[in-house]
Amino acid sequence: YIINPLTQQLSFIAVSAQIVYIGDTANIPMVARVSLTDYRGNVVLDTLVRPTNPVTDYRTAETGLAATHLVDAPSFRQVQHRVTLLIRDKIIVGHTLWLFLSASISHPTINTRDVAAFLPFRRGLGCGSTTPPLRVLVHRLMGRSMGLGYEHPLENARAALDLYRSAEYAWERAIDAGSWPCTLPPVGYGGCFL
Repeated sequence: YIINPLTQQLSFIAVSAQIVYIGDTANIPMVARVSLTDYRGNVVLDTLVRPTNPVTDYRTAETGLAATHLVDAPSFRQVQHRVTLLIRDKIIVGHTLWLFLSASISHPTINTRDVAAFLPFRRGLGCGSTTPPLRVLVHRLMGRSMGLGYEHPLENARAALDLYRSAEYAWERAIDAGSWPCTLPPVGYGGCFL
Protein backbone atom coordinates (compact mmCIF):
# COMPACT_ATOMS: atom_id res chain seq x y z
CA TYR A 1 0.00 0.00 0.00
CA ILE A 2 1.43 3.35 -1.08
CA ILE A 3 0.13 6.55 0.47
CA ASN A 4 -0.55 9.27 -2.10
CA PRO A 5 -1.20 12.58 -0.29
CA LEU A 6 -3.09 14.11 -3.21
CA THR A 7 -5.41 11.10 -3.52
CA GLN A 8 -6.08 11.15 0.22
CA GLN A 9 -7.04 14.78 0.26
CA LEU A 10 -9.51 14.17 -2.53
CA SER A 11 -10.98 10.84 -1.52
CA PHE A 12 -11.40 10.89 2.28
CA ILE A 13 -14.15 12.63 4.28
CA ALA A 14 -14.40 12.38 8.07
CA VAL A 15 -17.97 12.53 9.36
CA SER A 16 -19.78 13.04 12.65
CA ALA A 17 -23.29 13.94 13.74
CA GLN A 18 -24.76 15.32 16.93
CA ILE A 19 -28.17 14.14 18.07
CA VAL A 20 -31.08 15.33 20.14
CA TYR A 21 -34.02 13.16 21.19
CA ILE A 22 -37.64 13.13 20.12
CA GLY A 23 -40.65 11.09 21.24
CA ASP A 24 -42.75 10.92 24.37
CA THR A 25 -39.98 9.18 26.30
CA ALA A 26 -37.15 11.17 24.67
CA ASN A 27 -35.50 8.04 23.33
CA ILE A 28 -35.63 8.44 19.55
CA PRO A 29 -32.45 10.05 18.15
CA MET A 30 -32.76 12.92 15.67
CA VAL A 31 -29.82 14.52 13.87
CA ALA A 32 -29.28 18.13 15.01
CA ARG A 33 -25.82 18.91 13.60
CA VAL A 34 -23.63 17.36 10.93
CA SER A 35 -19.90 17.96 10.49
CA LEU A 36 -17.62 16.78 7.68
CA THR A 37 -13.90 17.42 7.25
CA ASP A 38 -11.37 16.56 4.59
CA TYR A 39 -8.32 14.34 5.16
CA ARG A 40 -6.42 17.23 6.77
CA GLY A 41 -9.28 18.17 9.12
CA ASN A 42 -10.42 21.21 7.15
CA VAL A 43 -14.17 21.85 7.40
CA VAL A 44 -16.14 20.62 4.38
CA LEU A 45 -19.55 21.04 6.04
CA ASP A 46 -20.64 22.04 9.53
CA THR A 47 -24.36 22.70 9.78
CA LEU A 48 -27.21 22.53 12.20
CA VAL A 49 -30.27 20.53 11.13
CA ARG A 50 -33.87 21.57 11.73
CA PRO A 51 -35.70 18.65 13.37
CA THR A 52 -38.60 16.99 11.56
CA ASN A 53 -40.43 16.31 14.86
CA PRO A 54 -40.75 18.16 18.18
CA VAL A 55 -37.60 17.73 20.25
CA THR A 56 -38.18 16.46 23.78
CA ASP A 57 -34.52 16.50 24.90
CA TYR A 58 -31.92 18.83 23.39
CA ARG A 59 -29.23 17.29 25.60
CA THR A 60 -28.11 20.88 26.18
CA ALA A 61 -25.47 19.99 28.79
CA GLU A 62 -23.78 17.67 26.27
CA THR A 63 -24.54 19.45 22.98
CA GLY A 64 -24.79 23.11 23.88
CA LEU A 65 -27.96 23.18 21.75
CA ALA A 66 -31.31 24.79 22.50
CA ALA A 67 -34.49 25.22 20.47
CA THR A 68 -33.38 28.65 19.24
CA HIS A 69 -30.32 27.14 17.55
CA LEU A 70 -32.35 24.86 15.30
CA VAL A 71 -35.30 27.09 14.34
CA ASP A 72 -33.72 28.56 11.20
CA ALA A 73 -31.42 25.63 10.41
CA PRO A 74 -31.63 23.89 7.03
CA SER A 75 -34.16 21.05 6.88
CA PHE A 76 -33.19 17.44 7.43
CA ARG A 77 -33.84 16.67 3.74
CA GLN A 78 -31.64 19.56 2.58
CA VAL A 79 -28.75 18.46 4.78
CA GLN A 80 -29.24 14.79 3.90
CA HIS A 81 -29.09 15.64 0.19
CA ARG A 82 -25.98 17.78 0.62
CA VAL A 83 -24.19 15.12 2.70
CA THR A 84 -25.08 12.43 0.16
CA LEU A 85 -23.50 14.51 -2.62
CA LEU A 86 -20.40 15.35 -0.57
CA ILE A 87 -19.63 11.74 0.41
CA ARG A 88 -20.44 10.20 -2.98
CA ASP A 89 -17.39 8.33 -4.31
CA LYS A 90 -15.47 9.15 -1.12
CA ILE A 91 -14.12 7.00 1.67
CA ILE A 92 -15.82 8.10 4.88
CA VAL A 93 -14.04 7.91 8.21
CA GLY A 94 -15.80 8.10 11.55
CA HIS A 95 -16.82 6.49 14.80
CA THR A 96 -19.94 4.27 14.78
CA LEU A 97 -20.66 5.03 11.14
CA TRP A 98 -23.79 2.89 11.32
CA LEU A 99 -25.39 5.66 13.40
CA PHE A 100 -24.34 8.35 10.93
CA LEU A 101 -25.61 6.33 7.97
CA SER A 102 -28.87 5.42 9.73
CA ALA A 103 -30.13 8.92 8.81
CA SER A 104 -31.30 7.39 5.50
CA ILE A 105 -27.89 7.61 3.88
CA SER A 106 -26.38 4.50 2.30
CA HIS A 107 -22.71 4.08 1.46
CA PRO A 108 -20.59 1.25 0.03
CA THR A 109 -19.01 -0.79 2.81
CA ILE A 110 -15.66 -0.83 1.02
CA ASN A 111 -15.66 2.98 1.29
CA THR A 112 -16.08 3.12 5.08
CA ARG A 113 -13.41 3.27 7.76
CA ASP A 114 -15.05 2.97 11.17
CA VAL A 115 -12.61 3.38 14.05
CA ALA A 116 -15.15 1.87 16.48
CA ALA A 117 -15.20 -1.35 14.46
CA PHE A 118 -11.48 -1.63 13.60
CA LEU A 119 -10.39 -4.97 15.06
CA PRO A 120 -6.80 -3.99 15.99
CA PHE A 121 -8.13 -1.06 18.04
CA ARG A 122 -10.73 -3.24 19.73
CA ARG A 123 -8.18 -5.96 20.50
CA GLY A 124 -5.72 -3.37 21.79
CA LEU A 125 -8.29 -2.17 24.29
CA GLY A 126 -9.57 -5.65 25.11
CA CYS A 127 -13.16 -4.52 24.63
CA GLY A 128 -14.45 -7.68 22.93
CA SER A 129 -17.93 -7.10 21.55
CA THR A 130 -18.41 -3.77 23.34
CA THR A 131 -18.16 -0.69 21.14
CA PRO A 132 -15.44 1.54 22.60
CA PRO A 133 -16.40 5.23 22.98
CA LEU A 134 -14.42 7.61 20.79
CA ARG A 135 -12.97 9.49 23.77
CA VAL A 136 -11.66 6.17 25.20
CA LEU A 137 -10.06 5.22 21.88
CA VAL A 138 -8.41 8.62 21.59
CA HIS A 139 -7.22 8.61 25.21
CA ARG A 140 -5.92 5.05 25.27
CA LEU A 141 -4.46 4.86 21.76
CA MET A 142 -3.28 8.45 21.27
CA GLY A 143 -2.78 9.65 24.84
CA ARG A 144 -4.94 12.74 24.50
CA SER A 145 -8.18 13.93 26.05
CA MET A 146 -11.22 15.09 24.13
CA GLY A 147 -14.83 15.95 24.76
CA LEU A 148 -14.06 18.34 27.62
CA GLY A 149 -17.03 20.60 28.20
CA TYR A 150 -19.47 19.19 25.66
CA GLU A 151 -19.45 16.98 22.60
CA HIS A 152 -18.48 18.66 19.38
CA PRO A 153 -19.00 16.87 16.04
CA LEU A 154 -16.05 18.62 14.36
CA GLU A 155 -13.76 17.47 17.16
CA ASN A 156 -15.21 13.96 16.84
CA ALA A 157 -14.68 13.85 13.06
CA ARG A 158 -11.09 15.05 13.42
CA ALA A 159 -10.36 12.62 16.26
CA ALA A 160 -11.68 9.67 14.22
CA LEU A 161 -9.53 10.82 11.31
CA ASP A 162 -6.45 11.01 13.56
CA LEU A 163 -7.12 7.46 14.75
CA TYR A 164 -7.57 6.24 11.19
CA ARG A 165 -4.34 7.93 10.04
CA SER A 166 -2.46 6.31 12.95
CA ALA A 167 -3.29 2.88 11.49
CA GLU A 168 -3.83 3.80 7.85
CA TYR A 169 -1.02 1.73 6.40
CA ALA A 170 -2.10 -1.52 8.13
CA TRP A 171 -5.80 -0.80 7.48
CA GLU A 172 -5.42 -0.18 3.76
CA ARG A 173 -2.96 -3.02 3.34
CA ALA A 174 -5.48 -5.45 4.85
CA ILE A 175 -8.19 -4.18 2.49
CA ASP A 176 -5.83 -4.39 -0.52
CA ALA A 177 -5.13 -8.02 0.49
CA GLY A 178 -8.88 -8.79 0.33
CA SER A 179 -9.50 -8.89 4.07
CA TRP A 180 -11.91 -6.70 6.03
CA PRO A 181 -10.31 -5.58 9.32
CA CYS A 182 -13.54 -4.47 11.01
CA THR A 183 -16.38 -6.03 12.95
CA LEU A 184 -19.86 -6.01 11.47
CA PRO A 185 -22.28 -3.24 12.44
CA PRO A 186 -24.90 -4.08 15.06
CA VAL A 187 -27.92 -6.06 13.85
CA GLY A 188 -30.46 -3.75 12.28
CA TYR A 189 -27.92 -1.41 10.70
CA GLY A 190 -26.83 -3.64 7.81
CA GLY A 191 -29.08 -1.76 5.38
CA CYS A 192 -26.95 1.36 5.80
CA PHE A 193 -24.14 -0.25 3.88
CA LEU A 194 -24.28 -1.15 0.20
